[in-house]
Amino acid sequence: MTDLFAPLQMLLDTRHSCRAFRPDPVSEEVIERIVIAAARAPSWCNAQPWQVTVTRGAETDRFRAALLDAVAHEAPQPDLPWPESYPGPHGVRRRACGLQLYEAVGIARSDRTARAEQSMRNYHLFDAPHVAIIHSEAALGPYGAMDTGGFVTVFMLAATALGVGSIAQASVAAHAPMIRRHFDLPESRLVLCAISFGLPDPEHPANRFRTDRADLSEIYDPRG
Repeated sequence: MTDLFAPLQMLLDTRHSCRAFRPDPVSEEVIERIVIAAARAPSWCNAQPWQVTVTRGAETDRFRAALLDAVAHEAPQPDLPWPESYPGPHGVRRRACGLQLYEAVGIARSDRTARAEQSMRNYHLFDAPHVAIIHSEAALGPYGAMDTGGFVTVFMLAATALGVGSIAQASVAAHAPMIRRHFDLPESRLVLCAISFGLPDPEHPANRFRTDRADLSEIYDPRG
């Protein structure tokens, strides 16, 4: 029997949220391979509620400009409610991730202006040459959204396997109405997140840190 665990573990260990990209476009062949792989994600009753809208070239720049304009002039209106809080260890992990990023790019904890500028990098799509808008069928509700989360995971793992960096961005989905208008998506599509992607810039300091993962004892509850 072929041992598939080792290459899977390598992909899981290698993937990270890429926050700086080279300007080179990803070939259409590679993009299609990523999407075809992501479409193998499991879903309830094989409903496959996901769809992905992918930009390239000038269309990425048009969307980036439209997104920045929405951030400046429109209140956030996500299709799904954002977390009310991050209790306990969830908040600890969230803060640790932010502090690691700020430290990597040389931003002091007290420098609120620089931290706000770094946060705005989300809406510049980290200068990625491509963005994938991930949306699901609204009628399938939270379970359709959960299934689409599997699509997002496989998309990013497939990208990693092909040398493509990526980052999933819920912040972009905060402007769901504008996204539907921009891409002429029907109201029946829930905008769940964006994935900015492209060839990673390994020399950029924002790509030089890695987040920790919870210990097995924190997530695993064996019974019997």
